[in-house]
Amino acid sequence: MDTATITPKQRDAILALEEGHFLDLKSCDVKPGKLTEAVSAFANTSGGELYVGIDEIDPKIRMRRWRGFARIEDANAHIQEVEKLAPLARHYAASFLTCPGEDGFVLLVQVFKTKDILLASDGQAYIRRSAQRLAVKGEDAIARLRMDKGIVSFEDQTANAPKTDITNSIVTLEFLINVIPTAEPEAWLTKQQLIVGDKPTVAGCLLFAEEPQAVLPKRSAVKLFRYKTDADVGERDTLAFDPLTVEGDTYSLIYRTVEQTKKVVEDVKRLGHHGLEEVSYPHETLHEILTNAVLHRDYSIAADIQVRVFDNRVEVESPGRLPGHVTQRNILTEQFARNPKLVRLVNKFPNPPNKDVGEGLNTAFDAMRRLRLKDPEIVERDNSVLVLIRHQKLASPEEAVMEFLETNEEITNRAGRQKTGIKSENSMKNVFIRMHRKAMIEPVPDKKGFASAWRRKR
Repeated sequence: MDTATITPKQRDAILALEEGHFLDLKSCDVKPGKLTEAVSAFANTSGGELYVGIDEIDPKIRMRRWRGFARIEDANAHIQEVEKLAPLARHYAASFLTCPGEDGFVLLVQVFKTKDILLASDGQAYIRRSAQRLAVKGEDAIARLRMDKGIVSFEDQTANAPKTDITNSIVTLEFLINVIPTAEPEAWLTKQQLIVGDKPTVAGCLLFAEEPQAVLPKRSAVKLFRYKTDADVGERDTLAFDPLTVEGDTYSLIYRTVEQTKKVVEDVKRLGHHGLEEVSYPHETLHEILTNAVLHRDYSIAADIQVRVFDNRVEVESPGRLPGHVTQRNILTEQFARNPKLVRLVNKFPNPPNKDVGEGLNTAFDAMRRLRLKDPEIVERDNSVLVLIRHQKLASPEEAVMEFLETNEEITNRAGRQKTGIKSENSMKNVFIRMHRKAMIEPVPDKKGFASAWRRKR
């Protein structure tokens, strides 16, 4: 297990940390069983970090002191208890921290969000809400947690509707004619497990019913708002018109929502350097984020998706937390489908909205970067996921480089590309050369080739 030595400045930063949704601090006197409750809470929610070996002296003023384990071996019982929660799963990583002049080893446990429900050593499941650890009690609460984590999907539930709603619908007939012309509707839908017994499933209604909203009210439409303000919260007084309701089967719903949102956005004007200027967002960004909201929302929650267009941003809020092991931190690299049937079958439609399965959000981010707009921001709330698409320009490459050099001695081509969003090494090199000609920066002596770097002009 790794051991790292940190500086007094880094120690002070740890002691000043604020406990919250992703962070908890514990004394080394915490019982191993109690520690597993915190691990369970993080693993069942969004993951997080535990520092074990920090004493709380006065929580009101966040006064703490470093008091780690006298020996690394003294933490064995804690690590073993955490390990026993899921011996075959990669649910945590542990390391030790030391600091010159401080007593003992602080145990840092990084807890990862798990696909399955992780029980503490007392057999109880816990979740994290802000800085609180809450026990999940009762069958309804466990069922809700299973839905949140994507262990079971509401799309497989049967709907209170006759199977003819999907066997005889225009959507089904057109789909089969264009995609599988030899298939009979009922036989094919049953084979795809979209009919169970004599009832259609939720996924079946969403995909193939002509009006899913009649069968699944408050679960399958999109509400579109236009607020004439850039305030943090839209109010009734700033509504440009009554909210629009977009309905239809999943395939049609996605394309109609994108079309309606684009129309509303095209009417947005902002006061710029040359008077009122049009506000535009990349089509790919709107399409991918709205597609993602429709396909990955939690349909067990009786709430519609909300799209809110402000003067300086678009907000897309979809019901349900991030599923499985997906978190705000890894959402661009990890994949998990809460509604796998919905995702798989909508991809069979002509010109499917989810062409590059698993790459949608990356496409959305890349499109924003090409226009040098800030990345979309993804926020996980208690019962929903909010995506903010801001119409906010990034700093120029030159400004970004100088900002980086305010806190760093030098900058490499790779660091420059990461800071500015520029993809090409040659393009980044040209930025450095332009800045050198303007006497803003200079090459770092004796650093050539791959190791070459630049610093502020001295």
